[in-house]
Amino acid sequence: MTRTIQQLFDLKGQTALITGGSRGLGLQMAHALGEAGARLMLSSRKADDLQEAVAELQAAGIEADFIAADCGKEEDIRHLAQETMRRLGRIDILVNNAGATWGAPAEDHPVSAWDKVMNLNVRGYFILSQEVAKLSMIPNGKGRILNVASITGLAGNPVEMQTIAYNTSKGAVIIFTKALAGEWGQHGITVNAICPGFFPSKMSMGLIEKMGEDRMASHAPLKRLGDSEDLKGLTVLYASDAGKHITGQWLAVDGGVSAILGG
Repeated sequence: MTRTIQQLFDLKGQTALITGGSRGLGLQMAHALGEAGARLMLSSRKADDLQEAVAELQAAGIEADFIAADCGKEEDIRHLAQETMRRLGRIDILVNNAGATWGAPAEDHPVSAWDKVMNLNVRGYFILSQEVAKLSMIPNGKGRILNVASITGLAGNPVEMQTIAYNTSKGAVIIFTKALAGEWGQHGITVNAICPGFFPSKMSMGLIEKMGEDRMASHAPLKRLGDSEDLKGLTVLYASDAGKHITGQWLAVDGGVSAILGG
């Protein structure tokens, strides 16, 4: 029997682990998955932020819990996956969102900062995906992995942005997504990427203040930055059976910026 669209997008009975889930884009994606019926485990480095986020989700009627972990540290990542399995029983959906950026001219960019960005934004995604797949998704023959990349991984930036490590890491995430999809499709696992444009957040606030919100919005055909709803639809599409035949793909949610820049 062919399912209805409501049934295809329904995540009741599913579990989701969201890193960087205590605020910003991660929390928006958590709301989307929870509103579609999934049970949630949030993670970030700071327990206080996670407590606030979980309280917000629970107030909206969403079942949510948290584990504080630093996804730049291998031991934290493996503990996060194992403890999530212990509490939830399985992990059906993984959202790799924890990330870092650094602003500096390429010629003066500290190597230590380059390593920090690449370690969290790329290595962390790999280790957590590997651990979750081995513990839950491969044995269960099904899984959904959503990697948060960025339109900065599609092309260069205006000179004043000075985010070469971040750009490079997000370009790597896109290829990581394609390569992992190719390997793990045989296990029933889909792997897709979301490439957000500019959204107001704690991470982007310094850049928005530097460049000016109006100026940044003016580069988008839709003449706006992203808001607190704009990632929800794609998140649930990738995570649900509505997207079961989509894998190895990226989609920009950027008001059209990448369309006119040739990304």
